[in-house]
Amino acid sequence: MSTKKKHRFTPAEYLELERAAEVKSEFINGEIFQMSGASRRHNLIVTNIVRELSTQLRGRPCETYAGDMRVRVSDAGLYTYPDVVAVCGKPSLEDRHFDTLMNPTLIVEVISPSTEAYDRGRKFEFYRKLPSLREYLVVSQDAPHVDRFVVDDLGRWSLTDASGLEDSLELTSVGCSLRLADVFDRIEFEVDDTQAPA
Repeated sequence: MSTKKKHRFTPAEYLELERAAEVKSEFINGEIFQMSGASRRHNLIVTNIVRELSTQLRGRPCETYAGDMRVRVSDAGLYTYPDVVAVCGKPSLEDRHFDTLMNPTLIVEVISPSTEAYDRGRKFEFYRKLPSLREYLVVSQDAPHVDRFVVDDLGRWSLTDASGLEDSLELTSVGCSLRLADVFDRIEFEVDDTQAPA
């Protein structure tokens, strides 16, 4: 019995294919994975976060990107598209295409049941290899809840969270605050959805 060896792509091959593709894909250690589209709820939450961050960062040396800004984690062999990215200071971009950021300050992922384990686990492990990354937010779609991971000067990550529409988070990496009422604006939850995760 013979087994066919899976083709492994180089980052250059991936970027060439990706820049010509109609659908976004993630690259992990030589493999390419097509990304699926997002729901209305997911898109509203992303839009709300981008609006709040962009408004608060206006006039400051920071930029906010939604969905289409690719991020490279070179030590992990990862190219991916976080839901929201903010960078303070000069953006470091991989090449003349200016479409791949290498120094995010803040990354936000809005989770779904199909992505939650990856976003909290392996993907966060990859993100932690980014020397520039100071804060990582994991935002629920099913309840007004956000987990905030922040790194200290010794490289240790700690978790705080916010639950309920009256709660808020201070994002020290970018000097912004997020009220959950604004993050989840126009999102309707079922009665049971508004309970904080156990």
